Amino acid sequence: MIRLGVVLAATLLVAAAEDTRRAPETNYMLHCQGCHRPDGSGLPGAVPDLRGHVSVFLGSPAGRAFLVRVPGSANAPLSDRELAELLDWIVRRFDPAHLPADFAPYTAAEVASLRKQKLSKVKDARAAILSELGSEDSRD
Repeated sequence: MIRLGVVLAATLLVAAAEDTRRAPETNYMLHCQGCHRPDGSGLPGAVPDLRGHVSVFLGSPAGRAFLVRVPGSANAPLSDRELAELLDWIVRRFDPAHLPADFAPYTAAEVASLRKQKLSKVKDARAAILSELGSEDSRD
């Protein structure tokens, strides 16, 4: 009986160790809300407001890539899978109105590939993408 208990305990420990991912909401709280704020409102003039706007970027491949490549995303201490899940949560949570009907969730492989492509001149890249998409939203 003791042997069965030891085996069961070991199995539970291995299972817990294999899935140490946090829920996307928790990852947002730990890695994003310090700047983007709990409600996604950002910091005017410094950090973009996610509300009612972030999913607009999904309207083009460059915009979709941008959301992964911005330094806060690309450099977050999250696995590629966790970042994919977090980005999917962010666009659904803060801007469901602009979510494309054919939205395909981010994948870990996509995130891994895009994270390798460093982004410089973030504000310029953001402005170019918004211009391409015909968005007049000039939020910071």
